[in-house]
Amino acid sequence: MKDLEKNWGLLIKRLEKQFDYDITLKGVLYLIGLQELNMPEKIFSKEEKVDVLHIATCKILSSFGYYKFSGVDEDGWPHYEEVKALKNLSEIDQEKLIKEGIIKYIS
Repeated sequence: MKDLEKNWGLLIKRLEKQFDYDITLKGVLYLIGLQELNMPEKIFSKEEKVDVLHIATCKILSSFGYYKFSGVDEDGWPHYEEVKALKNLSEIDQEKLIKEGIIKYIS
Protein backbone atom coordinates (compact mmCIF):
# COMPACT_ATOMS: atom_id res chain seq x y z
CA MET A 1 0.00 0.00 0.00
CA LYS A 2 2.77 2.42 0.96
CA ASP A 3 4.69 1.65 -2.26
CA LEU A 4 1.51 2.14 -4.29
CA GLU A 5 0.92 5.62 -2.88
CA LYS A 6 4.59 6.55 -3.30
CA ASN A 7 4.63 5.36 -6.93
CA TRP A 8 1.28 7.05 -7.59
CA GLY A 9 2.60 10.33 -6.20
CA LEU A 10 5.71 10.13 -8.38
CA LEU A 11 3.58 9.39 -11.46
CA ILE A 12 1.25 12.32 -10.77
CA LYS A 13 4.20 14.69 -10.27
CA ARG A 14 5.69 13.54 -13.56
CA LEU A 15 2.41 14.03 -15.44
CA GLU A 16 1.75 17.42 -13.84
CA LYS A 17 5.21 18.56 -14.91
CA GLN A 18 4.62 17.26 -18.44
CA PHE A 19 1.15 18.81 -18.83
CA ASP A 20 1.68 21.83 -16.56
CA TYR A 21 -1.58 21.46 -14.61
CA ASP A 22 -3.03 19.46 -11.73
CA ILE A 23 -3.81 15.85 -12.65
CA THR A 24 -6.47 13.70 -10.98
CA LEU A 25 -7.20 9.99 -11.25
CA LYS A 26 -9.94 10.79 -13.78
CA GLY A 27 -7.50 12.95 -15.71
CA VAL A 28 -5.02 10.09 -15.97
CA LEU A 29 -7.80 7.73 -17.04
CA TYR A 30 -8.92 10.22 -19.67
CA LEU A 31 -5.39 10.45 -21.09
CA ILE A 32 -5.17 6.66 -21.24
CA GLY A 33 -8.59 6.45 -22.88
CA LEU A 34 -7.56 8.99 -25.51
CA GLN A 35 -4.40 7.00 -26.20
CA GLU A 36 -6.35 3.76 -26.55
CA LEU A 37 -8.98 5.39 -28.75
CA ASN A 38 -6.38 7.05 -31.00
CA MET A 39 -8.65 9.83 -32.29
CA PRO A 40 -6.54 12.94 -31.55
CA GLU A 41 -8.55 15.42 -33.64
CA LYS A 42 -11.99 14.39 -32.38
CA ILE A 43 -13.96 16.72 -30.12
CA PHE A 44 -15.95 14.58 -27.70
CA SER A 45 -19.42 15.15 -26.32
CA LYS A 46 -19.95 14.83 -22.57
CA GLU A 47 -21.32 11.30 -23.07
CA GLU A 48 -18.35 10.33 -25.23
CA LYS A 49 -15.95 11.62 -22.56
CA VAL A 50 -17.56 9.19 -20.11
CA ASP A 51 -17.04 6.45 -22.70
CA VAL A 52 -13.35 7.45 -22.99
CA LEU A 53 -13.00 7.00 -19.21
CA HIS A 54 -14.73 3.61 -19.49
CA ILE A 55 -12.33 2.49 -22.23
CA ALA A 56 -9.36 3.38 -20.03
CA THR A 57 -10.82 1.64 -17.00
CA CYS A 58 -11.50 -1.51 -19.00
CA LYS A 59 -8.02 -1.45 -20.54
CA ILE A 60 -6.37 -0.98 -17.14
CA LEU A 61 -8.44 -3.65 -15.41
CA SER A 62 -8.08 -6.14 -18.25
CA SER A 63 -4.53 -6.81 -17.00
CA PHE A 64 -6.10 -8.07 -13.74
CA GLY A 65 -8.67 -10.26 -15.51
CA TYR A 66 -11.73 -8.08 -14.89
CA TYR A 67 -12.32 -7.25 -18.56
CA LYS A 68 -11.43 -8.84 -21.88
CA PHE A 69 -10.99 -6.95 -25.14
CA SER A 70 -13.73 -8.00 -27.55
CA GLY A 71 -13.00 -5.86 -30.61
CA VAL A 72 -13.36 -2.48 -32.24
CA ASP A 73 -16.65 -1.22 -33.68
CA GLU A 74 -17.12 0.39 -37.11
CA ASP A 75 -16.46 3.85 -35.59
CA GLY A 76 -13.11 2.77 -34.17
CA TRP A 77 -14.20 2.49 -30.53
CA PRO A 78 -12.75 -0.46 -28.59
CA HIS A 79 -15.13 -2.67 -26.64
CA TYR A 80 -14.55 -4.91 -23.64
CA GLU A 81 -16.61 -7.56 -21.94
CA GLU A 82 -16.70 -7.99 -18.19
CA VAL A 83 -15.07 -11.24 -17.10
CA LYS A 84 -15.43 -10.93 -13.33
CA ALA A 85 -17.48 -8.47 -11.32
CA LEU A 86 -15.67 -5.39 -10.13
CA LYS A 87 -18.56 -4.58 -7.79
CA ASN A 88 -17.30 -7.35 -5.50
CA LEU A 89 -14.48 -4.95 -4.48
CA SER A 90 -14.99 -1.94 -2.23
CA GLU A 91 -14.59 1.50 -3.80
CA ILE A 92 -11.26 1.90 -2.00
CA ASP A 93 -10.01 -1.45 -3.32
CA GLN A 94 -11.22 -0.56 -6.83
CA GLU A 95 -9.29 2.72 -6.70
CA LYS A 96 -6.14 0.95 -5.47
CA LEU A 97 -6.43 -1.60 -8.27
CA ILE A 98 -6.94 1.12 -10.89
CA LYS A 99 -3.94 3.09 -9.59
CA GLU A 100 -1.81 -0.05 -9.62
CA GLY A 101 -2.96 -0.79 -13.17
CA ILE A 102 -2.22 2.76 -14.32
CA ILE A 103 1.29 2.57 -12.88
CA LYS A 104 1.83 -0.73 -14.75
CA TYR A 105 0.36 0.73 -17.94
CA ILE A 106 2.48 3.88 -17.93
CA SER A 107 5.72 2.28 -16.71
